[in-house]
Amino acid sequence: MSNYKQEINRRRTFAIISHPDAGKTTLTEKFLLYGGAINLAGSVKGKATARHAVSDWMEIEKERGISVTSSVLQFEYGGFCINILDTPGHQDFSEDTYRTLMAADSAVMVIDASKGVEAQTRKLFKVCVMRKIPIFTFINKLDRDANDTFELLDEIEKELGIATCPVNWPIGSGKRFRGVYDRDRQCVLMYSDTEKGTKEGETTEISVSDHGKLTEAIGQEAADTLRDEIELLDGASAEFDLDLVRSGDLTPVFFGSALTNFGVEFFLQHFLKMTTTPLPRKADTGLIVPDENDFSAFVFKIQANMNKAHRDRIAFMRICSGKYEASMEVKHVQGGKVMRLSQPQQIMASERKILDEAYAGDIIGVFDPGIFSIGDTLCMPKEQFCYEGIPTFAPEHFARVRQVDTMKRKQFVKGITQIAQEGAIQIFQEFNTGMEEIIVGVVGVLQFDVLKYRLENEYNVEIRLENLPYEHIRWIENKEIDLNKLTGTSDMKKIKDLKGNPLLLFVNAWSVGMTLERNEGLKLSEFGRD
Repeated sequence: MSNYKQEINRRRTFAIISHPDAGKTTLTEKFLLYGGAINLAGSVKGKATARHAVSDWMEIEKERGISVTSSVLQFEYGGFCINILDTPGHQDFSEDTYRTLMAADSAVMVIDASKGVEAQTRKLFKVCVMRKIPIFTFINKLDRDANDTFELLDEIEKELGIATCPVNWPIGSGKRFRGVYDRDRQCVLMYSDTEKGTKEGETTEISVSDHGKLTEAIGQEAADTLRDEIELLDGASAEFDLDLVRSGDLTPVFFGSALTNFGVEFFLQHFLKMTTTPLPRKADTGLIVPDENDFSAFVFKIQANMNKAHRDRIAFMRICSGKYEASMEVKHVQGGKVMRLSQPQQIMASERKILDEAYAGDIIGVFDPGIFSIGDTLCMPKEQFCYEGIPTFAPEHFARVRQVDTMKRKQFVKGITQIAQEGAIQIFQEFNTGMEEIIVGVVGVLQFDVLKYRLENEYNVEIRLENLPYEHIRWIENKEIDLNKLTGTSDMKKIKDLKGNPLLLFVNAWSVGMTLERNEGLKLSEFGRD
C-alpha cells in the first residue's frame, strides 16, 4: 500500500494557461526538454518550418500556428511524475480550457513581459478563482524589452485581485537582460546562451554581497539598480506563505525567457516543491480522497480522429482516486454499465503508449465507442457516486448548417454529432423538427472555421454556414413548462439540444427579461450542465 500511496504523492497535475502568443507552448516544450521527453524543441510557428510544437497535433493547428485543442503531456523530472495539460490560448477555444482546468490541481499562468495582463488571462483567471485553483505566474519573454517589473506585479494584483510574491527578479530586459536574482539564496544566476533548442548550457552563480564580482559580471549601473530594487522589494512585496498559495490567494511570480531557457528550470524546480499532490474531489456522496478510495475518474474531454488512419474517438479521463490496472472492471455511472476500459493510453500529443497501470492525478485516454459524455464518472462496480458536473458555457455565435451534397446526409449527421460530443461546438435543432435543421452554437467564431475544416477533412462533407443574429441563449430550468404556450418576444427562437432539453435564443439581452416577465414561474439559466 505504501508504494501505491508513494506513486500518487509524486504526481503533479497542472494546466498551463495564457493569452495567445505569451509563449505557453514554448515553455511547455522546455519542460519536456528538461524531463528528457524530447531532445530538441520544435518551433511553434507552423509556416516557417516543418517542425511543429510537440503539443500541437491537429492539421489546422500546424497550418495556423495556434493551439486549438488541449494536449496532455506526461514526463518524469526529479522523482516527480508530471502531467501537463497544455490549453489553447486563443479565446475562441476557451471552453476547452475551462473544462481542462477542471482536471488540474494547479495552474501556471504565462504572461508576456511586454504586454502584461491581457483579456484572455483575465477570463481564465476568473475560472481559477472560482475553483480556488493555486496559480503560479511565469512572466516570460525577458529576452525582449519588457514593462517595468514593479508595474507588472502591480497590474497582476489590481487586475486579477491576487497578491504576488516574486521568487526571483529579472536584471534588465531585452538586450540588457543579464540574468535573474534568486531572492531565497541571495545570488544572481547567469546563463550561457541556450537558444539552440537544447538544455545544455552553463549557469553562473554570483553572490549579491560580492560587489566586485557582481559589478564585473553585469556592470555598475545594473548592479546598483538591482540593489535598489531588492531593498524596495523586501519592503513592499508579500511574504511567501505556502498556505495562501495553495488556497489560491497568493501567486508566486517567476521571471525568465522560455525561448532562451533563462529561468525555466529554476521555475520548474520551485514550482514542484510548492504545488500539491493530487487533491480530493467533490462527489455527490462527499469528498473522494485520492489515496484512500478505490479507482475513480471523470471524463473532461473527448477528441475524435486523433489518429486519421483509425478514425477513433478518445475520452480523456482524470483519475481522481486509487489505481487503474489493466483489464480491471469499472462502472460507467451515467450509462449504468460495468465495463473494461478499452486500450487505456498515455497520450504525448499524437504519440500513444498503452498503459498497464495509472494512478490518481494521471490523465489517461480511453477508446470511446460513443458511450461517454463530458462530465461522466467512472468508479469501481461496487461503488455508486457522481463527480460534480462540468458547466456547459453559453455559446455567443450561432449559424444554421447545411451540407452541400444531400447524398452525404449520413456522414454529415455523424460528423457534426461527433464533433459536438467533444464539446467544442454545441448543436441544436428547431423546436418541432428532427435533424433536418441544425443550428450550431460556438463560444468563438474561429470554431466555425474548425468545424468546416474538420467536416471536409475528416468526414468528406462540405458545408455551408448561414450566420444567425442570435447572441443570447438560455436553458429552461423548469422542464414542466409547455414551450408551445410560452409567450416570447419577436426576436426569440425556440430550440432544443441533442438530449431534447428546451432552450431559447434571443437577439437582444433585454428580451430575456421581458420573456421572464411575460411567463410567470419561468426559470432561465445562462449555462447548462453535462
